[in-house]
Amino acid sequence: MELRYTRPFLNKLEDIFAESEFVLRYEKGNFKAGYCILKDMKVAVVNKYFSLEGKVNCLYDILRTISVDENRLSDKNRELYLQIRNEETH
Repeated sequence: MELRYTRPFLNKLEDIFAESEFVLRYEKGNFKAGYCILKDMKVAVVNKYFSLEGKVNCLYDILRTISVDENRLSDKNRELYLQIRNEETH
């Protein structure tokens, strides 16, 4: 899957979070990886000062590592999420 560093693609990644049980927040902080995942609370925190490219990379990485209930996702978001997850195994 080719990552697109555009605002519409970032919005698609954010939409997956919006439909999932995870809360996505943009905050300031000193995250070594640029983001922090609080799995017990199902919160993903991304450095709000990151560039568009940085945010896309962070959300992509997070979606590869968390487990989202696919039944909560719309068909379009489920398809994108599955593409992201399948990339991890290849």
